[in-house]
Amino acid sequence: MHSFKSTLLSAFLLLLCSGTHVHALDTSSHCGDYDSVTAGQYSLLLDQWGKSDASSGSNCAAITSLNGTTIAWKNPWKWAGGNKIKSYTNMQLNKGMNKGLKTISSIPTTWKWSHSTSGNVVANVAFDIFTSTTPGGDNHNEIMIWLANFSAGPICSSYNAYGIAVAVASSISLAGYTWDLHVGWNGSNNVYSFLPSNGVIITKFSGDLNVFIKYLRGRGSISSSEYLKTLQAGTEATSGTATLTASAYSVVVN
Repeated sequence: MHSFKSTLLSAFLLLLCSGTHVHALDTSSHCGDYDSVTAGQYSLLLDQWGKSDASSGSNCAAITSLNGTTIAWKNPWKWAGGNKIKSYTNMQLNKGMNKGLKTISSIPTTWKWSHSTSGNVVANVAFDIFTSTTPGGDNHNEIMIWLANFSAGPICSSYNAYGIAVAVASSISLAGYTWDLHVGWNGSNNVYSFLPSNGVIITKFSGDLNVFIKYLRGRGSISSSEYLKTLQAGTEATSGTATLTASAYSVVVN
């Protein structure tokens, strides 16, 4: 009989001969404008598309752990000058994309996070979802689900006399919370933003993201014939100094 050790050795040699390699988790800090780090079914993306609007600043991020579909990361940033969004550092799901909306039964997710700030901060913490009319096609609709609003504001087509965005629907009950829906246009596609009613900050979210898509389908805003193209979670940073610590994040498309 083979010993337990010899069995393990045989299995290891078979793994080497098969050409399969196990990659170590990259937990180093990345600060490039469009750096990307893949881990399991996710990619950590440093999308600093509005960096040129800043007079100074920096944005870095690092994955801190991965256990199955649960991932954690840290994103310290600081921006000064300008009034536009500088970066959206996010965790992107790479599995389950390009499915037809009508074929998706649920998108269960959990996200536990904290946000340490210094001085006046303008930012949000939000999911960002894009749909397309064809699999892998151009962005057609954008759905944002804000868990926190730090003196920022959604893209909106209507504002009151004080410059505050006006919601098209208020106190919508979805995923265990109430939301206000704002609708606007970003120059390329429609944007539907769900913000927690009364400025509530949700640091421990657990729910089904598909209920937001179904709500928009029900009101005729998004066609059921569209496809899920992108699903991301992170912080849009405009100005100030802060660190987003995502201690546990998991999402699956069923």
